[in-house]
Amino acid sequence: MKKLLALSLSVMMALSFAGCQNSSNPAASEMQEKSLSSVAETSAVKDIYDFYAYENDDVFYIDKVDVKSSELEAECVTYEFSFMSDGYPIKGYISIPVESIQTRKPCKCILYNRGGHAGSGNLKGSEIAWVCAESKRIVIGCELRGNDGSGGYEQYGGDEVHDVIRLIDFCENEFPFVDMDDFCSMGGSRGGMTTYMAARQDKRIKKIISFSAISDMFMMYEAREDMRKYLPMFIGGTPEEKPEEYEKRSAVCWADELKIPVLLIHSRGDKVVPFAQAEKLYEKLKDITECTFIIQDDDYHGLHEEDFPKVLEWLENT
Repeated sequence: MKKLLALSLSVMMALSFAGCQNSSNPAASEMQEKSLSSVAETSAVKDIYDFYAYENDDVFYIDKVDVKSSELEAECVTYEFSFMSDGYPIKGYISIPVESIQTRKPCKCILYNRGGHAGSGNLKGSEIAWVCAESKRIVIGCELRGNDGSGGYEQYGGDEVHDVIRLIDFCENEFPFVDMDDFCSMGGSRGGMTTYMAARQDKRIKKIISFSAISDMFMMYEAREDMRKYLPMFIGGTPEEKPEEYEKRSAVCWADELKIPVLLIHSRGDKVVPFAQAEKLYEKLKDITECTFIIQDDDYHGLHEEDFPKVLEWLENT
Protein backbone atom coordinates (compact mmCIF):
# COMPACT_ATOMS: atom_id res chain seq x y z
CA MET A 1 0.00 0.00 0.00
CA LYS A 2 2.85 2.39 0.81
CA LYS A 3 4.30 1.89 -2.66
CA LEU A 4 0.95 2.48 -4.30
CA LEU A 5 0.34 5.61 -2.18
CA ALA A 6 3.76 6.99 -3.00
CA LEU A 7 3.19 6.31 -6.70
CA SER A 8 -0.21 8.03 -6.61
CA LEU A 9 1.23 11.08 -4.88
CA SER A 10 4.12 11.25 -7.35
CA VAL A 11 1.80 11.03 -10.35
CA MET A 12 -0.57 13.65 -8.89
CA MET A 13 2.31 16.04 -8.23
CA ALA A 14 3.71 15.50 -11.70
CA LEU A 15 0.32 16.12 -13.32
CA SER A 16 -0.13 19.29 -11.29
CA PHE A 17 3.31 20.54 -12.25
CA ALA A 18 2.71 19.71 -15.92
CA GLY A 19 -0.58 21.62 -15.87
CA CYS A 20 1.11 24.74 -14.44
CA GLN A 21 4.19 24.72 -16.62
CA ASN A 22 3.04 23.46 -20.02
CA SER A 23 -0.46 24.74 -20.63
CA SER A 24 0.90 26.93 -23.42
CA ASN A 25 3.23 24.30 -24.87
CA PRO A 26 1.30 21.34 -26.39
CA ALA A 27 4.46 19.53 -27.50
CA ALA A 28 6.01 19.65 -24.04
CA SER A 29 2.72 18.60 -22.50
CA GLU A 30 2.49 15.57 -24.81
CA MET A 31 6.06 14.55 -23.95
CA GLN A 32 5.34 14.73 -20.23
CA GLU A 33 2.15 12.71 -20.64
CA LYS A 34 4.15 9.99 -22.41
CA SER A 35 6.75 10.13 -19.64
CA LEU A 36 4.09 9.75 -16.95
CA SER A 37 2.57 6.85 -18.84
CA SER A 38 5.97 5.19 -18.97
CA VAL A 39 6.46 5.71 -15.22
CA ALA A 40 3.05 4.16 -14.50
CA GLU A 41 3.78 1.13 -16.70
CA THR A 42 7.18 0.64 -15.07
CA SER A 43 5.63 0.87 -11.60
CA ALA A 44 2.97 -1.67 -12.55
CA VAL A 45 5.71 -4.11 -13.58
CA LYS A 46 7.59 -3.46 -10.36
CA ASP A 47 4.51 -4.26 -8.29
CA ILE A 48 3.50 -7.55 -9.92
CA TYR A 49 5.37 -9.49 -7.22
CA ASP A 50 3.70 -7.65 -4.33
CA PHE A 51 1.59 -10.65 -3.40
CA TYR A 52 -0.38 -8.69 -0.81
CA ALA A 53 -1.79 -6.62 -3.69
CA TYR A 54 -3.79 -9.65 -4.88
CA GLU A 55 -5.92 -9.93 -1.77
CA ASN A 56 -9.64 -10.01 -2.60
CA ASP A 57 -12.79 -11.99 -1.79
CA ASP A 58 -11.31 -15.16 -3.30
CA VAL A 59 -7.68 -14.82 -2.15
CA PHE A 60 -7.34 -13.69 1.46
CA TYR A 61 -5.47 -13.98 4.77
CA ILE A 62 -2.16 -13.49 3.00
CA ASP A 63 0.92 -13.58 5.21
CA LYS A 64 4.62 -14.24 4.75
CA VAL A 65 5.94 -17.56 6.02
CA ASP A 66 9.05 -17.94 8.12
CA VAL A 67 10.54 -21.11 6.63
CA LYS A 68 13.21 -21.11 9.34
CA SER A 69 16.06 -21.44 6.89
CA SER A 70 18.35 -18.57 5.97
CA GLU A 71 19.38 -20.46 2.84
CA LEU A 72 15.80 -20.87 1.62
CA GLU A 73 14.90 -17.29 2.52
CA ALA A 74 17.85 -16.07 0.47
CA GLU A 75 16.47 -17.97 -2.53
CA CYS A 76 12.73 -17.34 -2.32
CA VAL A 77 9.88 -15.47 -0.62
CA THR A 78 7.06 -17.69 0.64
CA TYR A 79 3.46 -16.79 1.50
CA GLU A 80 0.58 -18.57 3.15
CA PHE A 81 -2.89 -17.61 1.96
CA SER A 82 -6.47 -18.82 1.85
CA PHE A 83 -8.73 -19.05 -1.17
CA MET A 84 -12.30 -20.06 -1.91
CA SER A 85 -13.07 -23.29 -3.78
CA ASP A 86 -16.53 -24.86 -4.07
CA GLY A 87 -17.63 -22.59 -1.22
CA TYR A 88 -14.87 -23.76 1.15
CA PRO A 89 -11.87 -21.79 2.41
CA ILE A 90 -8.71 -23.68 1.39
CA LYS A 91 -5.24 -23.07 2.76
CA GLY A 92 -2.56 -22.48 0.15
CA TYR A 93 1.13 -21.66 -0.16
CA ILE A 94 3.15 -19.93 -2.84
CA SER A 95 6.91 -19.48 -3.03
CA ILE A 96 8.54 -17.05 -5.46
CA PRO A 97 12.24 -16.98 -6.48
CA VAL A 98 14.05 -13.85 -5.27
CA GLU A 99 15.75 -13.63 -8.66
CA SER A 100 12.36 -13.28 -10.38
CA ILE A 101 11.29 -10.60 -7.92
CA GLN A 102 14.50 -8.69 -8.65
CA THR A 103 14.21 -8.93 -12.43
CA ARG A 104 10.44 -8.19 -12.31
CA LYS A 105 9.77 -10.70 -15.07
CA PRO A 106 7.07 -13.42 -15.04
CA CYS A 107 8.38 -16.80 -13.94
CA LYS A 108 7.45 -20.37 -14.86
CA CYS A 109 5.48 -22.34 -12.31
CA ILE A 110 5.17 -25.75 -10.65
CA LEU A 111 1.88 -26.81 -9.11
CA TYR A 112 2.86 -28.98 -6.13
CA ASN A 113 0.54 -31.60 -4.62
CA ARG A 114 1.10 -32.93 -1.10
CA GLY A 115 1.13 -36.60 -0.16
CA GLY A 116 -0.21 -38.45 2.85
CA HIS A 117 -3.70 -38.22 4.27
CA ALA A 118 -5.35 -36.31 7.09
CA GLY A 119 -2.67 -34.86 9.39
CA SER A 120 0.02 -37.19 8.06
CA GLY A 121 2.01 -35.18 5.55
CA ASN A 122 0.50 -31.71 6.12
CA LEU A 123 1.82 -29.26 3.56
CA LYS A 124 4.39 -26.80 4.94
CA GLY A 125 5.72 -23.53 3.61
CA SER A 126 9.23 -24.92 3.95
CA GLU A 127 8.37 -27.81 1.60
CA ILE A 128 7.05 -25.40 -1.04
CA ALA A 129 10.09 -23.14 -0.52
CA TRP A 130 12.50 -26.05 -0.98
CA VAL A 131 10.99 -27.02 -4.35
CA CYS A 132 11.06 -23.34 -5.36
CA ALA A 133 14.72 -22.91 -4.39
CA GLU A 134 15.73 -26.10 -6.20
CA SER A 135 13.73 -25.47 -9.37
CA LYS A 136 14.08 -21.66 -9.63
CA ARG A 137 10.37 -21.62 -10.46
CA ILE A 138 7.32 -20.30 -8.67
CA VAL A 139 5.77 -23.14 -6.68
CA ILE A 140 2.13 -23.13 -5.57
CA GLY A 141 0.12 -25.74 -3.69
CA CYS A 142 -2.71 -26.25 -1.24
CA GLU A 143 -3.64 -28.23 1.84
CA LEU A 144 -6.21 -31.04 1.71
CA ARG A 145 -9.81 -30.31 2.55
CA GLY A 146 -10.60 -30.71 6.23
CA ASN A 147 -6.94 -30.31 7.22
CA ASP A 148 -4.88 -27.57 8.84
CA GLY A 149 -7.11 -24.61 7.98
CA SER A 150 -8.88 -25.98 4.90
CA GLY A 151 -12.66 -26.41 5.03
CA GLY A 152 -14.72 -29.31 3.74
CA TYR A 153 -14.00 -33.04 4.01
CA GLU A 154 -11.11 -35.06 2.68
CA GLN A 155 -12.05 -37.43 -0.14
CA TYR A 156 -8.65 -38.87 -1.06
CA GLY A 157 -8.77 -37.57 -4.59
CA GLY A 158 -12.41 -36.61 -5.01
CA ASP A 159 -13.58 -33.01 -5.22
CA GLU A 160 -10.24 -31.91 -3.74
CA VAL A 161 -8.95 -31.89 -7.29
CA HIS A 162 -11.19 -28.84 -7.81
CA ASP A 163 -8.96 -26.96 -5.34
CA VAL A 164 -5.87 -27.75 -7.39
CA ILE A 165 -7.56 -26.58 -10.58
CA ARG A 166 -8.66 -23.43 -8.77
CA LEU A 167 -5.00 -22.62 -8.18
CA ILE A 168 -4.36 -22.95 -11.91
CA ASP A 169 -7.19 -20.47 -12.50
CA PHE A 170 -5.49 -17.97 -10.20
CA CYS A 171 -2.13 -18.49 -11.91
CA GLU A 172 -3.63 -17.87 -15.33
CA ASN A 173 -6.12 -15.10 -14.58
CA GLU A 174 -5.15 -13.36 -11.33
CA PHE A 175 -1.37 -13.60 -10.92
CA PRO A 176 0.39 -11.84 -13.85
CA PHE A 177 3.80 -12.82 -12.46
CA VAL A 178 3.14 -16.47 -13.44
CA ASP A 179 4.36 -17.54 -16.88
CA MET A 180 1.86 -20.21 -17.94
CA ASP A 181 4.18 -21.57 -20.61
CA ASP A 182 5.51 -25.00 -19.68
CA PHE A 183 3.16 -25.18 -16.64
CA CYS A 184 4.09 -28.28 -14.65
CA SER A 185 2.26 -30.32 -11.99
CA MET A 186 4.30 -32.30 -9.47
CA GLY A 187 3.51 -34.62 -6.58
CA GLY A 188 4.62 -37.64 -4.62
CA SER A 189 2.73 -40.63 -3.23
CA ARG A 190 -0.92 -39.57 -2.90
CA GLY A 191 0.15 -36.19 -4.37
CA GLY A 192 1.22 -38.04 -7.50
CA MET A 193 -2.30 -39.44 -7.81
CA THR A 194 -3.67 -35.90 -7.51
CA THR A 195 -1.19 -34.75 -10.14
CA TYR A 196 -2.41 -37.34 -12.65
CA MET A 197 -6.05 -36.55 -11.94
CA ALA A 198 -5.55 -32.80 -12.35
CA ALA A 199 -3.64 -33.26 -15.62
CA ARG A 200 -6.42 -35.49 -16.95
CA GLN A 201 -8.98 -32.75 -16.28
CA ASP A 202 -7.01 -29.59 -17.07
CA LYS A 203 -5.07 -29.22 -20.31
CA ARG A 204 -3.25 -26.15 -19.02
CA ILE A 205 -0.90 -28.61 -17.32
CA LYS A 206 1.87 -29.25 -19.85
CA LYS A 207 4.17 -31.61 -17.91
CA ILE A 208 3.91 -34.12 -15.06
CA ILE A 209 6.53 -34.99 -12.45
CA SER A 210 5.58 -37.83 -10.10
CA PHE A 211 7.66 -39.60 -7.48
CA SER A 212 6.66 -42.67 -5.47
CA ALA A 213 3.20 -42.00 -6.87
CA ILE A 214 -0.06 -43.91 -6.53
CA SER A 215 -1.35 -44.84 -9.96
CA ASP A 216 -3.52 -47.87 -9.15
CA MET A 217 -5.93 -47.53 -6.21
CA PHE A 218 -7.18 -51.09 -6.62
CA MET A 219 -3.62 -52.31 -6.08
CA MET A 220 -3.16 -49.96 -3.12
CA TYR A 221 -6.26 -51.34 -1.43
CA GLU A 222 -5.02 -54.90 -1.79
CA ALA A 223 -1.38 -54.22 -0.93
CA ARG A 224 -1.84 -52.44 2.38
CA GLU A 225 -4.02 -53.47 5.28
CA ASP A 226 -4.17 -49.94 6.70
CA MET A 227 -5.57 -48.72 3.36
CA ARG A 228 -8.42 -51.21 3.66
CA LYS A 229 -9.34 -49.48 6.92
CA TYR A 230 -9.41 -45.84 5.92
CA LEU A 231 -9.96 -45.73 2.13
CA PRO A 232 -13.65 -46.71 2.42
CA MET A 233 -14.05 -43.89 4.94
CA PHE A 234 -12.59 -41.28 2.55
CA ILE A 235 -13.97 -42.66 -0.72
CA GLY A 236 -17.30 -43.99 0.49
CA GLY A 237 -16.83 -47.71 -0.02
CA THR A 238 -14.54 -50.57 -1.06
CA PRO A 239 -13.37 -51.22 -4.64
CA GLU A 240 -16.18 -53.73 -4.98
CA GLU A 241 -18.75 -51.23 -3.75
CA LYS A 242 -17.42 -48.14 -5.55
CA PRO A 243 -15.33 -49.37 -8.51
CA GLU A 244 -15.95 -46.16 -10.48
CA GLU A 245 -14.45 -44.07 -7.65
CA TYR A 246 -11.31 -46.21 -7.47
CA GLU A 247 -10.97 -46.11 -11.25
CA LYS A 248 -11.27 -42.32 -11.22
CA ARG A 249 -8.25 -42.21 -8.91
CA SER A 250 -6.18 -44.74 -10.91
CA ALA A 251 -4.12 -43.30 -13.77
CA VAL A 252 -3.44 -46.81 -15.11
CA CYS A 253 -7.12 -46.97 -16.06
CA TRP A 254 -6.99 -43.88 -18.29
CA ALA A 255 -3.31 -43.55 -19.16
CA ASP A 256 -4.23 -42.94 -22.80
CA GLU A 257 -5.60 -39.53 -21.75
CA LEU A 258 -2.23 -38.36 -20.44
CA LYS A 259 -0.66 -37.16 -23.68
CA ILE A 260 1.89 -34.79 -22.16
CA PRO A 261 5.50 -35.51 -21.07
CA VAL A 262 5.72 -37.50 -17.84
CA LEU A 263 8.67 -38.03 -15.51
CA LEU A 264 8.28 -41.06 -13.21
CA ILE A 265 10.61 -41.59 -10.23
CA HIS A 266 10.19 -44.69 -8.04
CA SER A 267 12.27 -46.97 -5.83
CA ARG A 268 12.17 -50.72 -6.39
CA GLY A 269 11.80 -51.49 -2.70
CA ASP A 270 9.19 -48.84 -1.89
CA LYS A 271 6.98 -50.36 0.82
CA VAL A 272 4.45 -47.50 0.90
CA VAL A 273 3.49 -47.48 -2.78
CA PRO A 274 4.57 -50.69 -4.56
CA PHE A 275 7.04 -50.26 -7.42
CA ALA A 276 4.76 -52.42 -9.56
CA GLN A 277 2.38 -49.46 -9.87
CA ALA A 278 5.02 -47.30 -11.56
CA GLU A 279 6.02 -50.21 -13.82
CA LYS A 280 2.41 -50.76 -14.84
CA LEU A 281 1.85 -47.09 -15.65
CA TYR A 282 5.12 -46.79 -17.54
CA GLU A 283 4.22 -49.74 -19.76
CA LYS A 284 1.04 -47.93 -20.72
CA LEU A 285 2.55 -44.46 -21.13
CA LYS A 286 5.70 -45.28 -23.08
CA ASP A 287 3.74 -45.93 -26.28
CA ILE A 288 1.40 -42.97 -25.79
CA THR A 289 3.59 -40.04 -24.83
CA GLU A 290 7.13 -39.01 -23.93
CA CYS A 291 7.71 -40.79 -20.63
CA THR A 292 10.97 -40.93 -18.67
CA PHE A 293 11.32 -43.51 -15.89
CA ILE A 294 14.01 -43.03 -13.22
CA ILE A 295 14.39 -46.17 -11.08
CA GLN A 296 16.16 -46.10 -7.70
CA ASP A 297 17.52 -49.37 -6.27
CA ASP A 298 16.51 -48.79 -2.65
CA ASP A 299 13.35 -48.72 -0.52
CA TYR A 300 13.05 -44.94 -0.18
CA HIS A 301 9.59 -43.41 -0.45
CA GLY A 302 9.91 -39.86 -1.72
CA LEU A 303 12.25 -37.68 -3.73
CA HIS A 304 15.96 -38.42 -3.34
CA GLU A 305 18.32 -35.50 -2.95
CA GLU A 306 20.15 -36.60 -6.09
CA ASP A 307 16.87 -36.72 -8.04
CA PHE A 308 16.43 -32.98 -8.30
CA PRO A 309 19.28 -32.26 -10.75
CA LYS A 310 17.69 -34.89 -13.02
CA VAL A 311 14.29 -33.27 -12.54
CA LEU A 312 15.71 -29.88 -13.53
CA GLU A 313 17.44 -31.30 -16.59
CA TRP A 314 14.19 -32.98 -17.63
CA LEU A 315 12.21 -29.78 -17.10
CA GLU A 316 14.57 -27.74 -19.23
CA ASN A 317 15.08 -30.24 -22.04
CA THR A 318 11.65 -31.85 -22.44
